[in-house]
Amino acid sequence: MARDWDAEFEISAEVAARLIDRQFPALAPAKLSTLGVGWDNVAFLVDGRFVFRFPRRPIAVELIERESQVLPVLAPHLPFPIPAPEHIGIPSEDYPYPFAGYALIPGITACRHTWSGEDRARTAAPLARFLAALHGIPVDDRTLAWAPRDDIGRADMKKRVPRVKERLGTIAPQLGDLNAMPLLELVDRLASSPPRTEAPRWIHGDLYARHVLVDESHRLCGVIDWGDVHLGDTALDLSIAWSFLPASARDAFREEYGPIDDATWNRARFRAIHYGAMLITYGAGIGDDAIRTAGEYALRAAGTCTN
Repeated sequence: MARDWDAEFEISAEVAARLIDRQFPALAPAKLSTLGVGWDNVAFLVDGRFVFRFPRRPIAVELIERESQVLPVLAPHLPFPIPAPEHIGIPSEDYPYPFAGYALIPGITACRHTWSGEDRARTAAPLARFLAALHGIPVDDRTLAWAPRDDIGRADMKKRVPRVKERLGTIAPQLGDLNAMPLLELVDRLASSPPRTEAPRWIHGDLYARHVLVDESHRLCGVIDWGDVHLGDTALDLSIAWSFLPASARDAFREEYGPIDDATWNRARFRAIHYGAMLITYGAGIGDDAIRTAGEYALRAAGTCTN
């Protein structure tokens, strides 16, 4: 049975190197190592300087193209590095999709670190500053005319609530001492949160521990994987305060970010539960304990805290 994250097209390092050599001769002979395999893309580290991402399915093609269009617009406004597309590859007889290369941002994805509560709490202010800057980027009429929107209903509670409840029911036997019933009841309560009525803002759209880079001292140093970037509901990004931070740090996050109304905060909490259930399923499916652990933390943090 096919799973959501199964690839529709696999690309080897050998084929990727051949494509890079052919289309970007200045990098030849490219020396590749596999950096990571995600839901939509496989990433290779090239010559220790660049990250090349290759879609694993047709839907990811649009996401690569979206990054190439949007990220140069956002980067000057942000306090931490984000990927800067420098090499845009085109389909060929060896590979059917476009691909892209970015300068490497040094750091480790936050899901690969071992975190204490104090370490997590110290990220509250820089995460909030980053999101305040992103969500505060001006959106004029010209931007509204071309910018991507939430075309798959990421913030659509009517669409997402049944899926999250189904997934929670499926993973319930794996949750150990974390009882699924209170989580299901919480999802029902959060489902009544009204949708966003304010003008859409630029958002990352898929912000969780795997897409946050930190250094060896647990300091935020970059945000990656922007394929879901669009004009939409800020709650999707604010969910990281529920999925990654301890309860003790959320007030500091909100103070640094600025006013967040209750409806937005509740939608953010729902999104964190969504991530928790999804990451447990995904991590177990691909045998990635770090991803699974990130999901378990998100469920505990969002599901058992009341503030």
